[in-house]
Amino acid sequence: MYRTTMQTFSVEVTNTGESYLCAKDENLLRGMVRLGRRGIPVGCINGGCGICKVRILSGEVEVVGPISRAHVSEEEEAQGITLACRVAPRSAVVLTVVGKMSKPFLALAAANGQGRLSTQSKGE
Repeated sequence: MYRTTMQTFSVEVTNTGESYLCAKDENLLRGMVRLGRRGIPVGCINGGCGICKVRILSGEVEVVGPISRAHVSEEEEAQGITLACRVAPRSAVVLTVVGKMSKPFLALAAANGQGRLSTQSKGE
């Protein structure tokens, strides 16, 4: 069995209350995929599609690649919105999935009786 000594951080998804561990050398989307949720897009992984929008509610992240202004405006970025495929954790992170990727998370929240949670950002 392979063991890593890479530092990991807890990432909480407020839409569902789930948490996952994410290594400091991987982007938040890669870690999120381990939740096993159907519908999490992983085809792009380079910021080109803009589907993996999240709002960082708390914690520190580091940008690991360019984030297109076509997908995240300066105003959105100032509100903590970024692309999960373009940032890596530097501390424990609490985030909300916003935009198009919220659908698989909303389905789980509804199934668990959590009702519809607001995940839309301005302008979406």
